[in-house]
Amino acid sequence: METKILWGKELAQETIERIAREVQNFQEEGKRSPGLAVILVGNDPASQIYVSHKERACEKAGIHSMGYRLPSSTSMDEMLNLIDQLNQREEVDGILVQLPLPSHLDPSPIIEAIDPVKDVDGFHPLNMGKLALGEEDIVPCTPKGVMALLDHYGIEVEGQEVVVVGASNIVGKPLSLLLVNRMATVTVCHIKTQELALHTQKAQIIFTATGVAHLIKKEMVPQGVIIFDIGISRINGKIVGDADFEGLQGWANAITPVPGGVGPMTVAMLMVNTLEAYKKRINQET
Repeated sequence: METKILWGKELAQETIERIAREVQNFQEEGKRSPGLAVILVGNDPASQIYVSHKERACEKAGIHSMGYRLPSSTSMDEMLNLIDQLNQREEVDGILVQLPLPSHLDPSPIIEAIDPVKDVDGFHPLNMGKLALGEEDIVPCTPKGVMALLDHYGIEVEGQEVVVVGASNIVGKPLSLLLVNRMATVTVCHIKTQELALHTQKAQIIFTATGVAHLIKKEMVPQGVIIFDIGISRINGKIVGDADFEGLQGWANAITPVPGGVGPMTVAMLMVNTLEAYKKRINQET
C-alpha cells in the first residue's frame, strides 16, 4: 500500500488567493479592506514566528494587519483597555490575541472581553457555545482547517470510528464537536487516558494534537487508517508531528505531513474567519 500524503500547502494558498480576489472586488465597489488586529505580549520566539506568518498571509490576502507588540510586563487592565478600544474601532473586523500569554495574564477574561463578532480565533464562550449546539458560526482556525482538508480530499467521517487524541480548548474539544456535528462516532483521548493504543487500534480516522513527538506509531493503529497530524514538536532541531511519519509509510492509507499539512490551513482559516467577520460588519455599515 502506498500511503497518500494529504498536503495542506496548496489548498491554503488557493484559499488565500480566493480571499484576495474577494477583497479586491469589495475595494472596486469602494469599500474598505478587512482589518485584523493581532496582539502579541512578550518575546516568545515561537509566538513571534506564528505572528509573522499571520501578517504575511494578511498581506497576500489583501487584509490590513494591525500589529500590537506589548512588553511582558503588560497588565491585565492594559490588555482589557486595548481590547475595548479595538472592539469600538470600525476598521477592525477581527481581534486575535496570540497565545500563550505571560503567566500573570489569565487568558479567559481577555478572550471574553473580545466582541464575539470580532473573535476570529473562535475562542469566545459564545462562539464555542454555538459550536456545541451545532451552530457553526466562527469556528477555531485549526479544527476548521482540518475539516476543510477532509472536504478537499473527499474523506467522509459520517458513521466512521474516529479518535481525537488531545482535548485542548484550541483544537481537541472544538474538533470533536465538529466531527460529532458530521455524525462521526468520536472517542476523545487525553493525558489521563489509559492504554491509548486500545482506542487508536479501533479507529478508522485519527486526529492527533498533543505535541508529543512520534506518539502515534505503526503498532498502535490498524492498517489502512487515515491520520491527521496536528501536533508539532522538534527532535534535534527538526520539526516533527505526533505521528511517526516514516514508520507509518506503507501502513496508513493517508497522513498529513508536518510541516506542510494542517499548519498552513490554520493560517488560511484565520483569513477566512476575518473575511467572514468583515462581510457581516460591512453589510451592517451599508
